[in-house]
Amino acid sequence: MAVNYICRHCKTSMGSLESTTVTEQQLGFHFLTPEERNDIIAYDLNGNVTVKVVCDYCNEALHTNPDLMLVSNPLQ
Repeated sequence: MAVNYICRHCKTSMGSLESTTVTEQQLGFHFLTPEERNDIIAYDLNGNVTVKVVCDYCNEALHTNPDLMLVSNPLQ
């Protein structure tokens, strides 16, 4: 199982974890509500997980320009 972290806005890969022994509890997924899980985490047919987070660049851009949150794809 691979856990891949990507930026939800610019789609930059932020890291990957290759492990068959890591649990969702160790990753902190159990703290998420069902709605947050659906928004943040995606599973593929091979058992790999994609976690959508926000990279530092996009976080800074959104913090500096909060009006970007009003458009569907603010940072492509």
